[in-house]
Amino acid sequence: MEPIKHIGIREGMKVSKLVEGMRDIGFGASKIGKISEIVLEMFKDKECKVFLGVAGAMVPAGMRNILMDLLGEVDVFVTTGANLTHDLIESLGEKHYKGSEKQDDSELNKMGIDRIYNVFMKKEVYHHLESFFEKNWEEFENCNNIKEFLWKIGELTGKGILGKCWEKKIPVFCPAIADSGIGLMVWGRLAEGKKIKIDAFDDMKEIIDLAWTAEKRGIIYVGGGVPKNFIQQALQFSKGADYGIQITTDHPESGGSSGALLKEGISWGKMKKQGKYANVICDATIALPLVLGYIKDKIKED
Repeated sequence: MEPIKHIGIREGMKVSKLVEGMRDIGFGASKIGKISEIVLEMFKDKECKVFLGVAGAMVPAGMRNILMDLLGEVDVFVTTGANLTHDLIESLGEKHYKGSEKQDDSELNKMGIDRIYNVFMKKEVYHHLESFFEKNWEEFENCNNIKEFLWKIGELTGKGILGKCWEKKIPVFCPAIADSGIGLMVWGRLAEGKKIKIDAFDDMKEIIDLAWTAEKRGIIYVGGGVPKNFIQQALQFSKGADYGIQITTDHPESGGSSGALLKEGISWGKMKKQGKYANVICDATIALPLVLGYIKDKIKED
């Protein structure tokens, strides 16, 4: 047994030192330290292709820059249509605002404000989304799959998460794109008789190829849901992941993918038995900045 090393806070303490101290204490803090170490190892392993899956309302919560920093280190990105919709909203000049979960929702509706727990957004942002797709519809006519469609949005805006994915040519997948504000905007154009040719199944071949051809595979899951399962399916056709971390607030007892521990994937052949995995039950808006701060400090030290 290793003794608990009681954590202390010093003036001017680096994030990496804080996280290292958390590793040597108990409960959830120790797991923050563990996942940070695994992420650093997978980033340093030049043979490892890293897949990042992000669910939840990370962009409205203020994690946009954190995710963009992570995109500088990962090879494949899978997320929800909601995160990409909110990313596009910010790229078009709109904002999300600090609010309160105690606000009367009927009053917010009258004021034209949508609530995401304690984050507010003006309903009028959808007018700007609609205008964006009306103005640029012809740009999407030659997109054959969802990845090309998302890259085109990134090219047109040159900003945010999608702008970085396009610039760095990071494959970005969103298998549930219809379940989002972007999906609604596309549906609106189709309802008006506009045409677009998007093969929703074509991206599956590419992500399977990416997993199959990698020497090693690492996974980072924020939340779970569709992004996690889309990556997991691809891993099933490879030799499994060598590294993996998961940050979620869900628990495994209900049988859902979002709460399933990573080691469960060993039974499916999605994770290697000898791989390095760690799970932490924590709000990702708390865990992600700590992990990234640790990574930045350690990489700078090297």
